[in-house]
Amino acid sequence: MSFPVEPIDERREALVELVAREIRLRGLTISAVHFLEASRPYRPLGAPAMLFFDPVLRSLFGGELAPASELLGDEAGIEALIERLEDLDEGLGWDA
Repeated sequence: MSFPVEPIDERREALVELVAREIRLRGLTISAVHFLEASRPYRPLGAPAMLFFDPVLRSLFGGELAPASELLGDEAGIEALIERLEDLDEGLGWDA
């Protein structure tokens, strides 16, 4: 039995959207962008850093860490998440 394999870029895009919407629903868009930008020097640590961030992610995502952990372990995914969060934040602006 063979399962269709989803291309990595499409999977990453879906994860970015899921995580970005969860962050936005909790009103943490700006904080998340600042956190992700500030964590730039620590990104090469990858998986070991996830142990450090585990409690934060569990509280944000209600124990479902798979999408957030996978995304935060991927440099391109983090950059895509930052861009998506910034796009969502711009969409929330006030109309004059």
